[in-house]
Amino acid sequence: YFFKLIQRLRQLLPPWMPMVGLEGGRINIVPVDFVVDALDHISHQAAIAKKCFHLVDPQGYRVGDVLDIFSRAARAPRMNLFVNAALLGFIPRGVKKSLMALAPVRRIRNAVMKDLGLPEDMLTFVNYPTRFDCRDTLAALKGSGIACPHLKDYAWRLWDYWERHLDPDLHIDHSLRGTVGGKVVLVTGGSSGIGLAAAHKFADAGAITIICGRDQDKLDEACQEARAQGHEFVAYTADLADMADCDRFVQLLIDQHGGVDFLINNAGRSIRRAIEASYDRFHDYERTMQLNYFGCLRITMGLLPGMVARHKGHVVNISSIGVLTNAPRFSAYVASKSALDAWTRCASSEFADQGITFTTINMPLVRTPMIAPTNLYNNVPTLSPEEAADLVAQACIFKPVRVATRLGIAGQVLHALVPRVAQIAMNTSFRMFPDSSAAKGAKSDKGTKPQLSAEAVAMQQMMRGIHF
Repeated sequence: YFFKLIQRLRQLLPPWMPMVGLEGGRINIVPVDFVVDALDHISHQAAIAKKCFHLVDPQGYRVGDVLDIFSRAARAPRMNLFVNAALLGFIPRGVKKSLMALAPVRRIRNAVMKDLGLPEDMLTFVNYPTRFDCRDTLAALKGSGIACPHLKDYAWRLWDYWERHLDPDLHIDHSLRGTVGGKVVLVTGGSSGIGLAAAHKFADAGAITIICGRDQDKLDEACQEARAQGHEFVAYTADLADMADCDRFVQLLIDQHGGVDFLINNAGRSIRRAIEASYDRFHDYERTMQLNYFGCLRITMGLLPGMVARHKGHVVNISSIGVLTNAPRFSAYVASKSALDAWTRCASSEFADQGITFTTINMPLVRTPMIAPTNLYNNVPTLSPEEAADLVAQACIFKPVRVATRLGIAGQVLHALVPRVAQIAMNTSFRMFPDSSAAKGAKSDKGTKPQLSAEAVAMQQMMRGIHF
């Protein structure tokens, strides 16, 4: 029952990340072939009348030990510290019952249990108090060569079989076509980069794919490219930094398409410039916030009423790994994306019971026209637009609250636990990678290869996807 939880932890965290587990009661797990062999052997013995033979693991594992063993088998983070559930025994039973009777508490518990596929009856076994006496069994099996194997020796087989054949997600249509086929999908900033790559995926999956952008020529090129690949885009010009144009565009979408089912807020502006070089460039912050936050918000809030009326809709916001790692030189960009992330968390809570879901993608560095002015990125490991589009597609299929790389999550944890250490690491990268010529206002250094130290190259490879 906890395999899905272990699988989620493996997807989110690196295997070396220490975890805290619940110690729990002892639980009996034995392989069926041991049961069959022991049953056959004991039942053919004489003088077994009026005896009870418990076919159990004589060692016995606590729930926490079992979780740790299967975490190792799944190559997920290990349970390094166990908490005894008896520590909560000081809470009076009446208080516990009163808490569980509260509607919000029940909703949270039911949502977590459903998300992890845990039946409610399973909770009674977490602190299972029963111990089985297997001394008669051990005596009867002595010398037969039949013994219960250690769970550690065969846990990997159970995990492998479950993940290949029994994982509930295997029996759900997780195809993009099954998710967006026939639905209206809007991709802002869909004429190039991540937006264009994602739009191709949606259109190929049978979605009514709408793209928007400021440049009509680029939109025409995107539509021509789509037709060459055997599908169609619906393209509209719109300047999302202009609030009046946002309102016009939203009304056009409602009139022509009845709103949208999936909104991909991809349009954005990035600026890589140190704060010291921005004292007289406050407009950098205004422009970035205008498009990345206010424009995105205007479109989203204009389309939300239609989603609420239909009681369904999904919004995907393309954020940045910089929000998790607090990347230096990106203060304007990260601040605008952080504002959008914060708004999304609030909106997710407000619309949780109305069928509207939100996903934030803390996207790592992607090789798009947005990063072209920084020649330094020619040597930095990045995702391709197609790889980034895969993350967008997964966000629409599974609708998680957040999509982030392990490195991004590790950065966020580092900032939360040891902020001074995180600041030192980020400051080191700040001093290691200078501003580009474009950021300094000089002539572009495009075509020249920046000279990087061995330490800088190592930092790039170690922190793949982080904005420097």
